[in-house]
Amino acid sequence: MNGTRHSTVTQLLGEVRAGSTSALDRLFPLVYSELKERAHAQRRRWQGDETMNTTALIHEAYVKLAAADEPDWQSRAHFLAVSARAMRQILIDYARGKKAQKRGGDRGAVTFDERKLEDPSPEITDEQAGSLIALDESLKRLSGREERQGRVVECRFFGGMTITDTAAALAVSAATVERDWAMAKAWLYRDMQRAPNG
Repeated sequence: MNGTRHSTVTQLLGEVRAGSTSALDRLFPLVYSELKERAHAQRRRWQGDETMNTTALIHEAYVKLAAADEPDWQSRAHFLAVSARAMRQILIDYARGKKAQKRGGDRGAVTFDERKLEDPSPEITDEQAGSLIALDESLKRLSGREERQGRVVECRFFGGMTITDTAAALAVSAATVERDWAMAKAWLYRDMQRAPNG
């Protein structure tokens, strides 16, 4: 995002905090474009899997954010972090609903493999649904031990945020985010290996 658009987003976030609903309407196209760019980057990492529907996820997340009472988004990075949390909640709710329809189905062993889960959406497979639920459970355990590492995973994995944006959102250095990201991925991988299979 260029400097002009970045400052416009910051200004609009201030107007939203002040209660302007029209600012929220003007904010959407600016932020949507950035979220779409990230979604396309994630899709490329997924190796072009066309079943990944990022548009539906971004729209649902935006609706969830727009419905928030008294939004207090401090900056573009903070807004993106809140968006990441909204996307996580939407994905996990969808995955739980999908698994509930197939009660009694076996869930195979799951591991933290970010390539398998990148850019999931309301078109996720049964395997991805099980993996997302397992990841969410493991992420809750991690957050209970190391809250900041849990937030880093949420920003990086669910929000597709860069190291720089994650650092800004969490008010830490980029080196701290890189260290937390590496440690969190290793912890999640081990924890999901040990977790019982549904």
